[in-house]
Amino acid sequence: MPEYSLAVIAGDGIGPEVIAEGRKVLDAVAVQSDGLFFRVTEFPWGSDYYRETGRMMPEDGLERLSDYDAVLFGAVGDPDIPDHVTLQGLLLPMRRAFDQAICIRPAVLYPGVESPIAGKSTGDVDMVIFRENTEGEYAPVGGRLYPGTPHETVIQSGVFTRRGTERIIRAAFEYSVRRGGKNKVTSVTKSNAQAFSMVFWDEVFDEVAADYPQVETESLLVDRAAMDLVRWPEDFDVIVASNLFADILSDIAAVVTGSMGLAPSANINPERRFPSMFEPVHGAAFDITGQSKANPLATIFAVAMMLDHFGETDAADRVNAAALRVLNDGDTLTADLGGTASTQQVGDAVVGLLQG
Repeated sequence: MPEYSLAVIAGDGIGPEVIAEGRKVLDAVAVQSDGLFFRVTEFPWGSDYYRETGRMMPEDGLERLSDYDAVLFGAVGDPDIPDHVTLQGLLLPMRRAFDQAICIRPAVLYPGVESPIAGKSTGDVDMVIFRENTEGEYAPVGGRLYPGTPHETVIQSGVFTRRGTERIIRAAFEYSVRRGGKNKVTSVTKSNAQAFSMVFWDEVFDEVAADYPQVETESLLVDRAAMDLVRWPEDFDVIVASNLFADILSDIAAVVTGSMGLAPSANINPERRFPSMFEPVHGAAFDITGQSKANPLATIFAVAMMLDHFGETDAADRVNAAALRVLNDGDTLTADLGGTASTQQVGDAVVGLLQG
């Protein structure tokens, strides 16, 4: 009997709302799958916990999570707490401690969804962004010298290791080979200005590319890539980039394909020694918190990515198919997609299709 232990951190803002719908979908697909069972533990960590304790999670939080098969995460952030406190206090420590080096962010123009770019139809845009997830520009290396004086000096260092750079690039190539389709990998850097880190990235990309002669490659500067994403998004297949650049480009890609509410993310520990983490990328969205307007489909797609990671491909396919059916039918959509349905109604619609 396949049984998986799952840590759930709903977090802040709309996180609890969308995670509740993801949980409903997970329960429904488990019922419809022979012997599939999830042992779920909820952890009430986030900004409210910070207000009570001065920490985003307990001191032993990472240790408590380390034995789970996966983490399902909602959102982090609070308008009354600086973003660097919330992010560095919860999400980024998990990614680093559990070596979740491979971040996978698909962006697809789904049936029933309109792109803000004129002339794009279903299937025209279908890309996956591979983000280096544990080092690069987000490495916590730096400090302040002479703080509060006219000589105050701030240093923030990017960290690029050969191990980290090669494995994210190789993961992108391996995915491209499995994916088929355009069979193309685009590397994004800023090597004309960053002569050490980004030139190094370009060199490693060329080295890895030599092992995959069947895959078309291109290297773009990040400003060119940003322009091309909003004028020719159909040209992209698999994109690989550093922690910062891929973070920004994946948000652009999500908007190009209709809504941040459709964008899931998988944070993968390649060796499976630690739990991987699955989440929507839309953030806490405090402007709509508690209004039942949040789109839960990003979370539901993230649930499907988690099932696929577990090897439960049939269950993952059924969740994806139900979510796509809801989009294609167009009768139960949240406001970001031009509809009037509530968060709960969208979740119920997906569950109904799974049960039907």
